[in-house]
Amino acid sequence: MTTQIQFVNTKTNPRLEEMLTAGLDKLQKKYAWIISAKAFLKEENFDTGNNKICEVELSVPGPNIFTKEASDSFEAAIAKVLKELETLLRKHKDKMYKH
Repeated sequence: MTTQIQFVNTKTNPRLEEMLTAGLDKLQKKYAWIISAKAFLKEENFDTGNNKICEVELSVPGPNIFTKEASDSFEAAIAKVLKELETLLRKHKDKMYKH
């Protein structure tokens, strides 16, 4: 699986990159049919907090899987995205093997 991570409106952080890569690698080991991942870590100017955003798009057989989560820290946003991706991949797997 190839993984692309981009930081938008924020400085590159190797620790966050490693956290996200490790989580995506774990998913890829469980779901070997994941082809690639594109991730964006963004910082927006919201007054209400929750301005740290993590978006991930997975290229898989069939329609791509996309999720986006916001939180007050990148670590929390990454954790939410990885949890949501696990749920979406499980559903996608069920659909793939019902045919």
